[in-house]
Amino acid sequence: MKKVIVFITMAAMLMAGCKSMNNTQKGTAIGAGAGAAAGALITKGSVWGVLIGAAVGGSGGYVIGKNMDKQAKDLKQAVPDAQVERVGEGINITFNSALLFKINRSDLSDSAKASLDKVAVVFNDYPETNILVEGHTDDTGPADYNMTLSEARAQTVANYLESKGVAPARFTVKWYGETQPKYPNTSEANRELNRRVELGVMANDQMKKDAQNGQIDSTGTKH
Repeated sequence: MKKVIVFITMAAMLMAGCKSMNNTQKGTAIGAGAGAAAGALITKGSVWGVLIGAAVGGSGGYVIGKNMDKQAKDLKQAVPDAQVERVGEGINITFNSALLFKINRSDLSDSAKASLDKVAVVFNDYPETNILVEGHTDDTGPADYNMTLSEARAQTVANYLESKGVAPARFTVKWYGETQPKYPNTSEANRELNRRVELGVMANDQMKKDAQNGQIDSTGTKH
């Protein structure tokens, strides 16, 4: 019980402090311990929790945060229809499934391919990052069907990005069906928001090592 109280206190302090910080400062402030505690309070497996839990903090976190600021800006310009948010020392990209797939389908539309082409270009410009791809649905239909559909959609997105030159080793693919709604499934508008594919972008081990050792600067230049 004491551990839970400590986790809640650390997370509350983190959230309160972050309100007055810019994205780069957040990356510096979130240490690995505090990030893991905050991540433990987020829905298990969510992109947000993973990104917070992956933070290294300190001067290394500052450098990673600056690089993620640049990448997030490039992604926003490349895919304005997607929701791009800086979270901790990473990036959360959310695609409404309606923008990627026809209803109850997992094959990409032509417009979705055009958007992912642009995403792939940005990812290839920043090779020292790992990418988490998650599939989610609303609660319409059988739970087992929704789980299968979310898996197929997440895998389709990852496979397409790989076909555009993004290294397969960078990807982790997860799916949750209807189990992780962002909004209550009480209206069609909310259900549409819950039908989504989310991507999490975070520093890989090499980038973390280089940032902590001062081998890269805030512009991404290696020394």
